[in-house]
Amino acid sequence: MSGGIKITDTEMKYIALFESISEANVKDCIVDEEQGRVIFVVKEGDLGAAIGKGGKNIRILEKITGKKLEVIEYSEDPVKFIKNTLKPAEVREVRITERADGKTLAVVMVDPKFKGIAIGKNGRNAERLRFLVKRYFQIQNVSIL
Repeated sequence: MSGGIKITDTEMKYIALFESISEANVKDCIVDEEQGRVIFVVKEGDLGAAIGKGGKNIRILEKITGKKLEVIEYSEDPVKFIKNTLKPAEVREVRITERADGKTLAVVMVDPKFKGIAIGKNGRNAERLRFLVKRYFQIQNVSIL
């Protein structure tokens, strides 16, 4: 996680609650009031512990918080992180390029059957992806093809 990332008191409380129930190591938490969700980014390898057997931890936490929870497994590799963020969509290829003006862009090719899942209802999954890759990897834009 970059040193410039700020976590609010509310997000810190969600992290403490999540870690106490799941025993997963949470790297980041984003409260998305507009979409009525809380996004947790967990340490690489902790996704199973975060979700719990049969999704038990998620169900408990959603009941306590009254919000939809989304859990993403972190990776220092931006290509792997992009794939993790779009699961269960099948990502065929990710190309990250730096333009002449210094901006970094990512183009993500998904299997056509999974394009709707990758983009999400009203673009919510694409929006989440753009927000997170900008937050961690300074990738300014992502196109999903």
